[in-house]
Amino acid sequence: MIDLWFILLLIVTGFIAGIINTLAGGGSNLTIPALMILGMPADVANATNRVGVLLQSFSGIAGFKKHGKLPTADLPAILLLTILGGIFGALSALIMSPETLKYVLLGSMIAMALIMIFMPSLVIPDSDTDHKVVSSTKGSWPVLFAAGFYGGLIQAGVGFILLFALAGSLRYDLVRANALKLVCTLAFTVASLVIFIYQDLILWLPGLALALGNIVGAWIAVKIAITVEPRIMKVLILVMTVLATAAVLYFD
Repeated sequence: MIDLWFILLLIVTGFIAGIINTLAGGGSNLTIPALMILGMPADVANATNRVGVLLQSFSGIAGFKKHGKLPTADLPAILLLTILGGIFGALSALIMSPETLKYVLLGSMIAMALIMIFMPSLVIPDSDTDHKVVSSTKGSWPVLFAAGFYGGLIQAGVGFILLFALAGSLRYDLVRANALKLVCTLAFTVASLVIFIYQDLILWLPGLALALGNIVGAWIAVKIAITVEPRIMKVLILVMTVLATAAVLYFD
C-alpha cells in the first residue's frame, strides 16, 4: 500500500523532473529510482514512469506552442523516425534484462556528459545557425531513429539524445529543439505505453502522482526556456548532463 508521504515524494520528484526534462533531459534518473524505492521492479518502474512523461510532454508542448516556439514544417519526418525507433525500443525493453538496461543507461549518460564537456558544439549550435531539414540531412536519420529507440527502451536521459539529433544534427536553436524534443518524446512514449499497458506493467496511482508534478514542472520550465539567454541555457544543459550522469552512477 502506498501512503500519503510516498505520494508527496512522487509529486515533488515529478515536479523537479518535469523542469529538468523540459530544459534538457535526465529527469527520469530521479523518478525511476523514486518508484523503485516503493518496491517496484526495474521493468515496472520503467513502464510506470512513462505516465508522467506522457502528460509532462503535453504540458510542455502547449507552453511552447503558446509562445510560438514550436516549428512544424519538418515535424512529420522527425516523428516518423522517432516513432519507429520507439516501437523497436519498447519491444526490446521487454526482452532485455534490468542489469543490461542499467549498463545501457549508464554508458549513454557518460558519453553525453563527455560530449557536452569536450565537444559541446556537436550538441548545441550557435543561436544564429540556420537549421537543416531532415530530407536533405540523411545523417540525422540514424540519430533520430536511435533517439526514439533509446526512448522506447529506457526513457531516462533521452532528452540529451534528442537534443543531439535536433540541435546537433539539424541545428535547431535550443528553444525550438526543446519544443521538438517534447513532441518526439510524446510520440514514442505513446508507442511504448501501448506495449507496456498490454503487458500490464504500469501502476497507475504512483504514475499519476508523478504526472501531477511533471505537468507543473514542465509548464514552469517552458517559461524559463523562452526567457533565459542562450549562453546561460548552454551552461544549464551542461550542468544537468553532469548531474544526470552522477545520479546514474549513484543509483547504479
